[in-house]
Amino acid sequence: MSNEQPIGFMDSGVGGLTVVKQALKQLPRETVIFIGDQARLPYGPRPSEQVRAFSWQMTHFLLKQNIKMLVIACNTATAAALPDLRAKLDIPVIGVISPGSRAAIKASKNHRIGVIATEGTIRSNAYRDAILAKDPGATVISQACPKFVPLVESNEYQSPVAKRVVAEGLQSFKHSGIDTLVLGCTHYPLLRPLIQNVVGPDVTLIDSGAETVNGVSFMLDYLDIANTSAQQAQPDQYYTTGSADQFATIAKNWLRLPDFTATHIDLGRN
Repeated sequence: MSNEQPIGFMDSGVGGLTVVKQALKQLPRETVIFIGDQARLPYGPRPSEQVRAFSWQMTHFLLKQNIKMLVIACNTATAAALPDLRAKLDIPVIGVISPGSRAAIKASKNHRIGVIATEGTIRSNAYRDAILAKDPGATVISQACPKFVPLVESNEYQSPVAKRVVAEGLQSFKHSGIDTLVLGCTHYPLLRPLIQNVVGPDVTLIDSGAETVNGVSFMLDYLDIANTSAQQAQPDQYYTTGSADQFATIAKNWLRLPDFTATHIDLGRN
């Protein structure tokens, strides 16, 4: 296995770019190949079998690009597809839920942890189970926030509408006593300032995607597959099943890459 092979990242849309942003910062020599399934988002309301099928379609696309590691940069897809992908692929597969759970336990002092995510992730109890497995004494308060992903995907995440939607979505945490809140969807860090404003400065926000890149970095070293040459072997590539222009508009701003371009591909309908 050549160390210069790319790392594949996949998400339901642009949210996975919050993971890629950390990868570009922490792993500048690694090549990123990213695919966002914008044509079929949001994944949150979909049955887990369907999310698993879509995840496999994205995986097959990335495998054709000769990736050395797969990062599921989507909490809904991690909950639905990670065990299956891990069992059937012969490259390392990393999801976002375990790293986010570990970071939350480490950050919390009072063992009261909030989790916000899509309906699919909350329904799976993946965060609750992961946190309680490591800290059985913890209290986990979970809340699905289905309106958050569309805000980000429509590039409205800095608008007055976003401020109102976030405030309404986080009402249940007002008197919950949490000291830590997991952003359990990779779209949510784009709403981070609004979320922090609602929950207050004393609540630590955990970006599960950023924590995941720490795990990617560790695995590259542990498996001795990090790119050790002086530079990237090939340029990063970004693909979307939706509008390439719409994807690029958000990506340019978020990744601070003025020359960013995305390529539209078709994976299938549903």
